Amino acid sequence: MNNLAYKYISTISFSDLYNWSFQYAQKCENLFTNKYKCVPIGSFLVRIKDPVDIEDNQNYKRVSIKLYNGGITLRDIELGVNIGTKKQFRIKQGHFLLSKIDARNGAIGIVPESCNDAIITGNFWDFEIDTDKADPQFLSLLMTTDYFIKLFDKASNGTTNRHYLQEDLFLKTEIPLPSLDIQKEFVKKYNDKIKLAYEQEQKAKDIENSIEKYWNNVLYITQDNRIKCVTPNCKLNIIQYKDLNIWSFDKNMNAKDNFKSAYPVVNIEDVCDKITDGTHQTPKYEISGVKFLSAKDVTSKKIDINNVKYIGNKLHEELKKRVLPKRNDILLAKNGTTGVAAIVDLDEEFSIYVSLALLRPNTKIILPKYLLHFVNSQIAKNQFDSKLIGIGVPNLHLSEIKKTKIVLPNKNIQNEIVSHIDKLNEKIMSLREQAEQNRIAAQEEFEKELFE
Repeated sequence: MNNLAYKYISTISFSDLYNWSFQYAQKCENLFTNKYKCVPIGSFLVRIKDPVDIEDNQNYKRVSIKLYNGGITLRDIELGVNIGTKKQFRIKQGHFLLSKIDARNGAIGIVPESCNDAIITGNFWDFEIDTDKADPQFLSLLMTTDYFIKLFDKASNGTTNRHYLQEDLFLKTEIPLPSLDIQKEFVKKYNDKIKLAYEQEQKAKDIENSIEKYWNNVLYITQDNRIKCVTPNCKLNIIQYKDLNIWSFDKNMNAKDNFKSAYPVVNIEDVCDKITDGTHQTPKYEISGVKFLSAKDVTSKKIDINNVKYIGNKLHEELKKRVLPKRNDILLAKNGTTGVAAIVDLDEEFSIYVSLALLRPNTKIILPKYLLHFVNSQIAKNQFDSKLIGIGVPNLHLSEIKKTKIVLPNKNIQNEIVSHIDKLNEKIMSLREQAEQNRIAAQEEFEKELFE
């Protein structure tokens, strides 16, 4: 029975604790609302086993379940490759599929048309849905809720194989099942909000694309391609000897810094008083102390201190002798996620790791936010991408950052550009916040109908 003093915590009598399993959770009223009739999952799901001849399995595609979002996708492999010798089973479009190992991580979903006649191993369960009782999408949404994931996590007969679902317990578990019409109504409401969130995300992307067009228009940028086409179909190209300043064919063919503008084009080092990076030594981290930023803390184009690391005061005093970021400096990610920059808007002292480059603008000739926006533009990103070094974790050298081209109009024009881009970025942020709110609301409203 439920303890009414708690909203989400259920109680159960000691006499019912006869097994360390989620059999105690089979009573629907313990976890769900009493608004709708509760029925066993096995009353509308029927286990299907359609074995495939191992000798003939090269004719089938193998399925991989996309974790955490209830989606199912095909593995990116050729037919019959890496199928293995274990017993295989064929699945059909519209069936309900779950992983007995990773259902607790959201590894469930409805089989899409693209996966019809694909094959699975015995680690997956395939169920045919009685669509007169359960709507497939409603079922998928229900079983990816936090409430249901907790049930999956408890669905075992002991501690040794705790991560494996027990089929009999799963099928006996009761869940709230409204009428089919109500299920479809819930799905429609959910989809409407998700669609709105998607449209808002698309609008945000469209505005981002408009910013790139704006840069080219406001600065009158044109490409000055050093690669010359000498045949109608561009199958034979030539490059002048004077342009072969780098002994790399790829770098010359992919050069991205050969553009022209109505305004002066200079190197980033020409507009900065200081360009350096953080310490190259991995520090000893502390539970608290002085903030220590790395590339991961600027990937949103803003300084994000939610998951920041800390170092001791003594170490910080040593590191700041070399570099101490201050307000209006630009921090540029140069390792891993490269070419993303954020402006320093903190007044407190902090240190930085080698994965961040620090650009200190010469404010007599360039506005800090103009430098920020330009460094985050596709014009700069194209140049950064062409200068990445290494085949593992991408890396931008300081020497390459210093030579990156930047267009330098007068400060009045810079100010106009900054004002325009700031307004567009505000719209982008607002749209993405609305999209996230709608995604959360879609899930919360769906769950509220069933669990409160």
